[in-house]
Amino acid sequence: MDKCATYLGYTKLVYTATGYTVEMYMGDLYHPKYQTLIAKLRKARLDAGLTQVTAGKQLGKPQSYISKIERGERYIGALEVADFAKTYKKPINFFLK
Repeated sequence: MDKCATYLGYTKLVYTATGYTVEMYMGDLYHPKYQTLIAKLRKARLDAGLTQVTAGKQLGKPQSYISKIERGERYIGALEVADFAKTYKKPINFFLK
């Protein structure tokens, strides 16, 4: 890593190698509270006895959508958390506390 700076609340990492520069912005996906949310989403799905495939079908999404969220590769917004809470039959506070 060549440089590290904060920009609009995100950590900007800059790598330079063999003439190429890559800039990455790390934000909420790596925040410990967000990681806790991801773990709770997975736990709630398993507690509900759902596979990623069945959960995806109930949400009207493909299995890959669930997988990417649970692996931390896709951000999930507040409205989506509410959809997951309903599908997994958990109060929304389960995911937020």
